[in-house]
Amino acid sequence: MTLPKYQTLNVEPRGEHVLLVTLNRPEAMNSLNTQMGHDQVDLWRRLTEDPGQVRCVVLTGAGERAFCAGADLKERDGMSVEVWRVQHELFERAFAGLVECPVPVIAAVNGHAHGGGLEMALCCDFIFAAQGARLSLPEVSRGLMPGGMGTQNLARAIGERRAKELVLSARALTAEEALAWGLANRVCAPGKLLEEALAVAEAISGNGPLAVRQAKKSIHYGLGMDLLTGYRFEIEAYNRLVDTDDRREGVNAFVEKRKPRFTGK
Repeated sequence: MTLPKYQTLNVEPRGEHVLLVTLNRPEAMNSLNTQMGHDQVDLWRRLTEDPGQVRCVVLTGAGERAFCAGADLKERDGMSVEVWRVQHELFERAFAGLVECPVPVIAAVNGHAHGGGLEMALCCDFIFAAQGARLSLPEVSRGLMPGGMGTQNLARAIGERRAKELVLSARALTAEEALAWGLANRVCAPGKLLEEALAVAEAISGNGPLAVRQAKKSIHYGLGMDLLTGYRFEIEAYNRLVDTDDRREGVNAFVEKRKPRFTGK
């Protein structure tokens, strides 16, 4: 798969199956502007339609200050209500595209993640955060509320009561608090963050790609169902893997005590 050159994203293959995506507006703390919305919609659409050899993505921000500071409020200054709503609909498609991307996406939060920046990280499958990072949904302090799945994904990650505390108070969490509350999976030294995220991405990409995508889908959508309905969904996802070359290769490799060679078929 050949990806275009984006204005606000750096896209770099790391090895055969891992893609490193960097939010690249460091002069604006990688804030989300209209162009970044267009770039992300295109990227997640392409990875959904045909991921090619990509089996895992790591999403991070340029520089050391910020992963993403949220929506670019300078661009929004003086924006009409009509244009604001059109822009937000673009952002909605970007967030939905990220959530529904079949390829696992790891957020490597290298610095502050506020508002839409934290919402973007929450749309990923899990989060590694650098020491010194701060994470918040401060929208109510600006007369708004989270509008990038923040109220939904945060509550699912840390529970209703903690989500209400953070959203309604607009308080920021440290990386260590985010780890303790279940918002982040791991806290890393700043110089080790990308290395650790890429190592996990490499481990994921070494597993059966069809199996990984089906398992991701089952976990994500199953949480919106009751237990038995979710289990039936899981079995449907499982059964799609039985008659695949990858399943046969995985079993054969185990029996022959060798590393499997998955092809995604």
